[in-house]
Amino acid sequence: MENEAIAATPTADQTPWYAVRLFFTRYKAVSEWLKTQEMEFFVPMHYVDVEKNGRVKHILKPVVSNLVFIKKTRPQKTISSLLDEAPFRMRVITKSRENRQWSEISAAEMREFQTMCNPEIELRKYLSESEAKMKVGAPVLVKYGPLKGLSGKLVRSNKKYYLLKEVSGLGVMLKVSRWCCVPMEG
Repeated sequence: MENEAIAATPTADQTPWYAVRLFFTRYKAVSEWLKTQEMEFFVPMHYVDVEKNGRVKHILKPVVSNLVFIKKTRPQKTISSLLDEAPFRMRVITKSRENRQWSEISAAEMREFQTMCNPEIELRKYLSESEAKMKVGAPVLVKYGPLKGLSGKLVRSNKKYYLLKEVSGLGVMLKVSRWCCVPMEG
């Protein structure tokens, strides 16, 4: 499977990412603006069934309409001034209310998160950051199967096991067999 290769292949690019909160829901406008600024970005998408004129269409929509991830391809000051000059209001998610440092997402974590957000994968659930933090589970590495190489927390929901990956602003859970996972050595 294509995702297995993505998750297991180490890459030389170690550039971190930032989660950016938007204060409106026009992700297409933001995407276009980020393209004009030559910024690399990622918007988690999923398929939704929408009825229009009596027909159901299967369309791709953002998971969270007010969240986009941008790659730190420029110095933080430059990115900050770009976002301040943007034609719409947005803010980089910080570590906490008290600690105003921007919360960085490592390149490896982001690659795994992007793999888990693939809209073609079924049996996936998205959670808010607070819901994801409340989930109890053990840190694991998937050793076998199509998710081989991914790491996260093994959590149980509705009598099924899921691999949970958290990043700033969002969590994603993929159905996984617990027998394919091994505990991570801490």
